[in-house]
Amino acid sequence: MDYNTLTVPQATILQKELKDEVIISPFHKKITLIGGADISFNKFSTTVYAGIVLLKFPELTPVGYSLVKKEVHFPYVPGFLAFREVPALLDAWEQLPVKPDVLVVDGHGIAHPRRMGIASHFGVLMNQPTIGSAKKKLYGKYEEPDLTQGSHTILLDKADLPLGTVLRSKTKVKPIFVSPGHLTDVDSSLKIIEQSIRNYRLPEPTRLAHNAVNSFRKGVLEEGYTPVS
Repeated sequence: MDYNTLTVPQATILQKELKDEVIISPFHKKITLIGGADISFNKFSTTVYAGIVLLKFPELTPVGYSLVKKEVHFPYVPGFLAFREVPALLDAWEQLPVKPDVLVVDGHGIAHPRRMGIASHFGVLMNQPTIGSAKKKLYGKYEEPDLTQGSHTILLDKADLPLGTVLRSKTKVKPIFVSPGHLTDVDSSLKIIEQSIRNYRLPEPTRLAHNAVNSFRKGVLEEGYTPVS
């Protein structure tokens, strides 16, 4: 589907249709390869930069990265950013020589007003286990977790149903917001993210994807898939 021609009301309908296809279930598969995805763009620009980094798990050593630049024309509307981001992310995904067991996306999964953040959106389209890991809350309510690393509370919707976890990934640092995207659940998403954190606030998959995309925007890295030896 060409998202560039969609109106916001049409995008709303599509999100509601995709929501019915989201599967929230425990993730039991052994992970040997994890992916991290990040997307970058200027709010009023039509150019979107996307990157996916592959890492060995649980070592979290990079295996390779896929970078794509794409022109998009869907407007910048909070709650609908997936319609700007997913097309480039799909192109980056297609370049991967091997697909990860689970993909961590910089953004939200079901912690979204219509339970259809980019991690859920992408996961349904590709039938891929995904997790959303975001720096800010988009939707939901929560109690602030303790200031110590590893402390966490549950992110709830208006009906007090769990949407995800608010995780203090570093002591006395702002928490991150973890939510299942597709084919994962709240508990398994949290466990995977906890195992993916090293010395930084962000989990390694999305942190390294963010770094790769920024280097790509600056012209330091080239478009396409590049293996890391």
